[in-house]
Amino acid sequence: MRAVWRLMWLLVRHEVRLLASLALWVARRAHATGSGVAFGYARGQGAMMAGFAFVCVVETVALSVLLRDWPTVHAAVLFLDVYTVVFVVALHASSVVRPHVLDVDRGTLRVRRYVHVDLCVPLERIASVRRELRMTHERADGELDVEVGSQTSLTLELAEPVTHVGFFGRSREVWVVRFHADDPDGLVRALGRARV
Repeated sequence: MRAVWRLMWLLVRHEVRLLASLALWVARRAHATGSGVAFGYARGQGAMMAGFAFVCVVETVALSVLLRDWPTVHAAVLFLDVYTVVFVVALHASSVVRPHVLDVDRGTLRVRRYVHVDLCVPLERIASVRRELRMTHERADGELDVEVGSQTSLTLELAEPVTHVGFFGRSREVWVVRFHADDPDGLVRALGRARV
């Protein structure tokens, strides 16, 4: 029973974070960038997310027409469909307002994706960073692939592992982190300057 409550808590927390991201997006604010330099990663997926939201809107309209003679079912399905549209928009919003953050003052690089991944990598643990475009990723021990649109553009190799805590609370040690940034060259240069 305790596991069920924990799962419910994680799902509710996830939804609240998504809705908070939507509010930040409307207000044109970023989440927890502080004095650091933000590097976005949402540009490459914007068209796909807009297309997905459009398909959800079309489905909402079609089901409203089809279910108009069953008011109870219509109301339930309409609620779910509208929430799905809000969920898709909030998912995109979370990727816009939660960029990667290079904070030289704190000596960290925060690698993020939506509200699912938020990995803090101390700069002194980075052994090497390189631009490396990958379109396929196989799960391997000690590696974390933070894909956006099924691609990563940067690879961090670490001198010491960092702990990644997954969505359901499982933690694992990672030595290699692959992620995507809209400006990978700029991030590589900024990391080079920060690590000197």
